[in-house]
Amino acid sequence: MHRRTIGSSILFVLGSAWACASLAATGDAAAPMPSAMDERVRACTSCHGAQGQGRDNDYFPRIAGKPADYLFNQLISFRDGGRTYPPMGYLIAFLPDDYLRKISQYFAALQPPYPNADSGSVPPAVLSYGEKLVTHGDPTRQLPACAACHGARLTGTQPGIPGLLGLHASYIAGQMGTWRSGTRHAVAPDCMHSIAVKLTDKDITAVSSWLARQPRPDDPRPAPDSHAALPLACGSQPQ
Repeated sequence: MHRRTIGSSILFVLGSAWACASLAATGDAAAPMPSAMDERVRACTSCHGAQGQGRDNDYFPRIAGKPADYLFNQLISFRDGGRTYPPMGYLIAFLPDDYLRKISQYFAALQPPYPNADSGSVPPAVLSYGEKLVTHGDPTRQLPACAACHGARLTGTQPGIPGLLGLHASYIAGQMGTWRSGTRHAVAPDCMHSIAVKLTDKDITAVSSWLARQPRPDDPRPAPDSHAALPLACGSQPQ
């Protein structure tokens, strides 16, 4: 199929979802009329949950409430090859930056309840080691604490650093693995790759297990931009 034809088909599907839902709503006076964006992101919410809250598996994480700049960067990355997941790449391959920014702003404004924390049995020593790396890092290996970038509450930092809570350990570990291998990458200097290549399997298991078991925050919003210098250069973040 011609490239332009595929792109037109995707846009038609997204637009048709809005039209069909609007017609259905007119037949039920008690149902609130969905907004245009509610329906245009139906392709997103069918996988990531009705409000982007994520699903109970390794593939569809929480996207709600993350900083808009972070979400936009990820959509650009899926579209342009920085991240590889064929369904995502196909879905947004022909969507322009302006549309992707609107999608990002839509999900950034949502704050549905967090999914339940992981509860499987993990040795206390593993969790203790994970907490140490998350909160203090390892200066002997020049590993900064996760909290140094992702915020003291680990809910992310504006304008573009994501929160680390509300995710399953298997998802966090999987993403750390892709950063480490280079199959996921960002604008140079790629700070996450620089960190991930220093992590052992033991490090990744401990960090992901501890993060996935943390209580859900009373205030899940990302911390405001403090304009403080990051512990290392990060090309995806304004300096």
